[in-house]
Amino acid sequence: MHTDPISDLLTRIRNAQAVGKPEVVLPYSKLKAAIAELLHKEGWLAGVEKISGAKFGKKEIKSNNFNKQFDYLKVIIKYEDSKPKIKSIKRISKPGRRVYAGKGELPYVLSNYGIAIISTSQGLMTNKKARKLGVGGEILCELY
Repeated sequence: MHTDPISDLLTRIRNAQAVGKPEVVLPYSKLKAAIAELLHKEGWLAGVEKISGAKFGKKEIKSNNFNKQFDYLKVIIKYEDSKPKIKSIKRISKPGRRVYAGKGELPYVLSNYGIAIISTSQGLMTNKKARKLGVGGEILCELY
């Protein structure tokens, strides 16, 4: 049982990069999809796709590890010169210890070359966008 779906997403991406896999498939949730879409939009991932669970029953995708009733999220890892684009990905706010930052306390990741994903009242956004809009929130993760 996964108690922290965000950590699960980040760990699967980190592990897939470590072994050089082109993509990773994981159970779908709106929050994981929003985080992956944000990383894709910012240029850290090559692509994100929602896969209907019914497709796993067809011959095109053969696997016994998937349930036909549920949807899945396919994350395509981005590589540059056969090295992963994401060098480090770290969960900041955890279920046991939530980390919040006001609009003036938002983090700078790697001298502003990296990003932090912030959950605000206006939705998920990067630390740079949150700083521009003048909102704070929960710091979900940092990556560079």
